Amino acid sequence: GFLMLNGQPIEADLAYKDIYGMAKKSIYIVDNYIGVKTLVLLKDVPSSIEVVLFSDNIGKGLHNLEYQDFCKEYPLRKIKFQKSGGVFHDRYIIIDWNTEHQRIYHCGASSKDAGQRIATILEVVDQAVYTGLINKLLKNPILQLK
Repeated sequence: GFLMLNGQPIEADLAYKDIYGMAKKSIYIVDNYIGVKTLVLLKDVPSSIEVVLFSDNIGKGLHNLEYQDFCKEYPLRKIKFQKSGGVFHDRYIIIDWNTEHQRIYHCGASSKDAGQRIATILEVVDQAVYTGLINKLLKNPILQLK
């Protein structure tokens, strides 16, 4: 399977890694369907970058045991989990929120399913629309994994 990133076909895993690689300060991922693959795509992100997964952890979901295994293998890569609060259908990646490097990507597929079918990731041009939503997200409670 392949995916379109800004109109170019690209291997799905590479697309996510390219986007995560842009971050200088933070990566926020909004995705209600998370799994081990979601974490593995983040393993090479430097430990200085804050990573927060906003999710309601629907479906089979990510289990605490799986997260603990990931932490043993990649002890420097801390990931925070917060609830997305049931208001998001689509998936988003927010890079360097509230900095001059800020970017928002809208993802047609969950990163855990990346590459299974054709999906698209597009950079959001009018970011202002999302400001209120993202600021609200940041206040959401901690997500307890299953």
